[in-house]
Amino acid sequence: MSRTQLRELGIDADRVSAQVRAGRWTANGPNAVVLHNGPPTLRQRWWAAVIDAGPHACLGAFTALAADGLTGWERPHLDMLVPRGTTVAPQDGVRIHESRRYRPQDDRHPSRLPPRTRTARSAIDAAAWSLSARTAVGVLAAVVQQRLARVDDMTDELERAGRIRHRRAMAAALVDIGGGSQALSEIDFVRLCRRFGLPEPDRQHVRLDASGRRRYLDARWRRRDGRLVVAEVDGALHLLPERYWDDMARDNDLALDGQLVLRFAAFAVRHHPDRVAAQLARALLTT
Repeated sequence: MSRTQLRELGIDADRVSAQVRAGRWTANGPNAVVLHNGPPTLRQRWWAAVIDAGPHACLGAFTALAADGLTGWERPHLDMLVPRGTTVAPQDGVRIHESRRYRPQDDRHPSRLPPRTRTARSAIDAAAWSLSARTAVGVLAAVVQQRLARVDDMTDELERAGRIRHRRAMAAALVDIGGGSQALSEIDFVRLCRRFGLPEPDRQHVRLDASGRRRYLDARWRRRDGRLVVAEVDGALHLLPERYWDDMARDNDLALDGQLVLRFAAFAVRHHPDRVAAQLARALLTT
């Protein structure tokens, strides 16, 4: 809670100080007080950071995305967004980002707590604040893959952002994601096809397997002779036994239906694109 909230409840500054000195409460910063003496939870850290950063502050970028449910992109620090010119006392483990284009009334989510930017704004900020374009593209793909924001909303947000870091890479990635690529490895795969002059595939095609379950294919082509060619790009998760066995069953179903199935490791797509392209060319009868 903030010291102002405590004062409105009749708990004055002297009583707060007494509780902190006694070790029952913890002063997190100049304004936030944690009403216990144990380690704060992540959600309590979010609230304390917002309270200490001022009335217009909110969670931003990777922290806001984590609060919205994004997994796999956790960061050790907290990202806080404040209007340009805001004076904020330093906080351990908190990065304060001042933004000229931050409009609290428009950019903050109207109902989610702790206060945070809307998901599309959070995603574009997280991408722009990333050190590499590859990380920027990856976080945009993850946001869509985990169904937290739509491509159209992030595209609009990118347009509003103007000239920011990795803008060109983000714009191209959003086009690819909008076409069906929902993981960084799939984006790499589509770009590989373009680079080597191979036809672009249909992406995330939906089919029903033998048991009636919906399956999504990473990439699919129909050759001139009418045969279907399917390519799957496997990341590390596909090495887990349950996932691997499930993949084998799906491949068997496709083969029994007469389709040609190719599997490529995401590592190979990134680091041995010539070998991947050569096999694709043979399968697609383009050599």
